[in-house]
Amino acid sequence: MRVSTLFKRSGFALISALLVSFQWLDVDFTEYISTKLQTYRHVFPAEKAYLHLDKPYYVTGDTLWFKAYLVEGALHTADSASNLLYVDLIDQRTGKSFGTKNVQLLGGIGHGDIVLADSIPNGAYTVRAYTNWMTNFSEEFFFHKPIYVFGQNEKSPVAGSPKIDFQFFPEGGELISGVSTRIAFKAVNASGLGEDVNGFVLNQKKDTVASFRSEFLGMGRFQFQAEEGQVYSAFMRSENGALTPLTFPEVKQSGYTMIVDNLSNPLKMRVIAYAKIPGKTEIPVNVVGHSRGIVAFVAKGKISNRGLMMNLPTTELPDGITHLTLFNEENKPVCERLVFIDHGRSLNVNIAPSKTNYKPREKSDIEITVTDSAGKPVQTHLSVAVTDGNQILQQPADQNITSYLLLSSDLKGNIEQPAHYFDKEKTERKIHMDYLMMTQGWTRFRWEDVLKDSLPEPKRFVEQGITLAGEVRRNNKKPTEKITLSAFVSNDSLSTFLTTESDENGRFAIYNLVFADSLQLRLQGMNKKGNQNLSFILTPFKAPTISLVKIPYYPVTVEAQKLDEYLRRAAQDQEFTRKIRESRERLLKEVTIKAKKQEERDSRKIYGHADATLKVTPQMASSAMTVLDMLAGRVAGVMVTGSGMNATVSIRGNRGEPLFVVDGMTGDKNLATAINVFDIESIDVLKGPAAAIFGSRGGNGVISILTKRGNQNYDYSQDIVPGVLVTKIAGFNVPREFYSPVYQSPAQQGEIPDYRSTIFWSPMLTTDKNGKARLSYYNTDAATEVEIRAEVLSPAGLPGFGKKQYRVD
Repeated sequence: MRVSTLFKRSGFALISALLVSFQWLDVDFTEYISTKLQTYRHVFPAEKAYLHLDKPYYVTGDTLWFKAYLVEGALHTADSASNLLYVDLIDQRTGKSFGTKNVQLLGGIGHGDIVLADSIPNGAYTVRAYTNWMTNFSEEFFFHKPIYVFGQNEKSPVAGSPKIDFQFFPEGGELISGVSTRIAFKAVNASGLGEDVNGFVLNQKKDTVASFRSEFLGMGRFQFQAEEGQVYSAFMRSENGALTPLTFPEVKQSGYTMIVDNLSNPLKMRVIAYAKIPGKTEIPVNVVGHSRGIVAFVAKGKISNRGLMMNLPTTELPDGITHLTLFNEENKPVCERLVFIDHGRSLNVNIAPSKTNYKPREKSDIEITVTDSAGKPVQTHLSVAVTDGNQILQQPADQNITSYLLLSSDLKGNIEQPAHYFDKEKTERKIHMDYLMMTQGWTRFRWEDVLKDSLPEPKRFVEQGITLAGEVRRNNKKPTEKITLSAFVSNDSLSTFLTTESDENGRFAIYNLVFADSLQLRLQGMNKKGNQNLSFILTPFKAPTISLVKIPYYPVTVEAQKLDEYLRRAAQDQEFTRKIRESRERLLKEVTIKAKKQEERDSRKIYGHADATLKVTPQMASSAMTVLDMLAGRVAGVMVTGSGMNATVSIRGNRGEPLFVVDGMTGDKNLATAINVFDIESIDVLKGPAAAIFGSRGGNGVISILTKRGNQNYDYSQDIVPGVLVTKIAGFNVPREFYSPVYQSPAQQGEIPDYRSTIFWSPMLTTDKNGKARLSYYNTDAATEVEIRAEVLSPAGLPGFGKKQYRVD
């Protein structure tokens, strides 16, 4: 059988197939569907963000620590396209944001922290992470992590009412009369969690034709064949025997269905398609399989009265979700089915403490080894959280980087206990995964969008830094022409001029600024004419709205005893932190220092003494349009011809135009004459030897302009200049360092009680060429079981997760 390569660039080998009544599709459709998917991925490439948090719940006054990962959506390789990740903390009840962090990413990784101030209300929160590019798509595909913030003396949250949402899902999407198929179902309670249920299906004669019982988190399935002309009813039975009527799927007289067996054989899956179309005995269909938008196979066949069966090898498919779609002869998708491919190719993370038991405040030495599925060492980044098991109850089968990238990130809605499906000790995990595939469909894109003749332009762009955007107005109205703007930005380590141009509607933007904390900004129009009539409105990044949780969803399960212990220890830990902070502060007695005051050197001057200096006064500025007007007739040897923007200048003995320097940055006459004269502090003129430090550029002399706002001691709030905006803009947040005390002597034992719930946090560890990383820290005073959790992502896009416990007593 001939097998053609459809998408070599994807990195996935095209799977071969043993088919009954099945042929590979003609090249035209192969190229058509492959090109459509490839074009869609090119215009709308997906990004996935993931955060590793130090623990699942917190207390007011605590600090939430996180490691950030950003990957390309299909292959999960580290994504360096977007270098800015937004991290929000949002109240689930109101949708109110309690701040957004701007996290700088280098090679797809970064880290940060969120201080949970005492002023925030306790309750359920969502930590959300996304890039500007990801806002082109549904907010449901941002990273979301539900957490709970407890207040002092709070009791464990109580779940909501027992009301149950029940849904049936015929395999392939439709229930066709006379066609045997399988029906999956899912029951969710008012807390958003799976609920164990059972029930039955009746025909019109009130005979029981099927029964069902959930097997895992409210999910299960049963075999069913609808008879022509029958109407069915279904009921759910409660513990007390009461019956609740359910909505049963409509039975259609014609249509398509598709059944997939991905469990019987570990090397291949069986796909069976049925169709019932009046007047047709052979129905041509097309089958497309893709993995995260990358084509795996494209084929066609004819469905006879006996159906169409395919045996498809799965060995070359990537781990994760493969999406199967059945197209009818009009090339419209009529059936869909998800299957999960699990080759176990994730990384192995082995955590080895040097001992199985430690004493309080004893030093722990930990070695972590990362290998691939073949046992070969992997050199990569990883993050590690160490928590007190008596205070922090890790949630059952909670999300980790493996379960998120391979599963949750490609499904819509909440996935309960996602790590369960990857736990090799769970013998039924694969059939449970198949239930999930049948009940929670793929929604990252729709076929009708992919198959459009033309795709819309994305509204949001990829950010590699901070964006300064806004709108310029003239006399509070939109301008009628483009306006050239100059921006002077500065902080302790940066000082530079930038220029940009607005569009015809006055909108402007400067992209990819890379700076930490904040910048001082001075913005004005370059054109002097009408400058005082200009005004500016900055438009900072606006966080997308969040979908509010409609049910009283509590994201954590905490035993009352552990919660009491956690809240009590958290109060002690905050007192411990406060005393540590105080111990670092030492007050000095008053001293008198006698010395000759040295004149502070202006860092903007790389030269020594100027040949002439002109101190600008308000009276001098009020009679001038530009800096050259102020120089005219006031500095010996400086010849100014003309006035305003048309003036020319030279320094006696030179024919050419002098070099202009503004606050230490070289420029030209246009830049110098665009500066508002009221913003100029002084002007230095350098001739001959004094200008030699600028090399050949200073051959015609130098005019150095020092602005008030360029002075590091300038108070930006002291005046308002018409046509000029002076403000601060926020940059990348500077991550704090996790404080881990060092206990080096027995005398330190018991000085201050130490009961940290997060004992150690290290977000930026790396393994060496042998796949090993080592870390050390000191335990707390608590006699407890300590849990270590590590998450890792290789440069090739393979995730890994590991955990280990040891005792302190």
